[in-house]
Amino acid sequence: MEFSGFGEHAIDFYDGLEVDNSKAYWEDHKHLYQDDVRAPMEALLAALEPEFGRGKVFRPYRDVRFSKDKTPYKDHCGGVVELGRGGGAHYVQIGTAGLFVAGGSFAMASDQLARYRESVADDVRGGTLERLLAALTGAGWELRGDKLKRAPRGVDPGHPRIELLKHKRLYAAKVWPPDDVLHEPGCLDRVRDAWREVTPLVDWCADHVGLTEVGFRR
Repeated sequence: MEFSGFGEHAIDFYDGLEVDNSKAYWEDHKHLYQDDVRAPMEALLAALEPEFGRGKVFRPYRDVRFSKDKTPYKDHCGGVVELGRGGGAHYVQIGTAGLFVAGGSFAMASDQLARYRESVADDVRGGTLERLLAALTGAGWELRGDKLKRAPRGVDPGHPRIELLKHKRLYAAKVWPPDDVLHEPGCLDRVRDAWREVTPLVDWCADHVGLTEVGFRR
């Protein structure tokens, strides 16, 4: 399947799911998810693969085992190309808010977080990160990621990059509200151009955060 845009009912599907996140709604509208959401997302990732690598589409089902929110289905469909969890990733998502594109480190295990903070604290590596983030925010990207309220243990609160050192995950994001482009071939260009812009951050994470050797724990 060649990517020609997300289906005309893609946003309507998630608008409905937001109101009725139930198995009954899902079963009645599953064909819209398959045809207008998932199949186009797979085609989009396939079109991006020659430049960015093989991607995967996330499952639509939520993991509710450790969550107070027991709604069974995700309110979006996400696709990712990643080195490994936390090690640097390009991400794209469609949902009620429209098109969400991001890049960076979306989760860090303890060893990854230690390497991240060591790199940010270093004037050369941390300075490089600071400059590339300034370039991204200047181009309209939003810096996101969970942060500590205070300086991490053992870190000088007066460090010049203390706000970056507080991050437990770090990524840059752009959002396009639902528009005609979402349903057109030009959506591919939008995602490709955005991923190219955010690649320096993804590469920095790959080089200085890397893959975890201890795994993730809840």
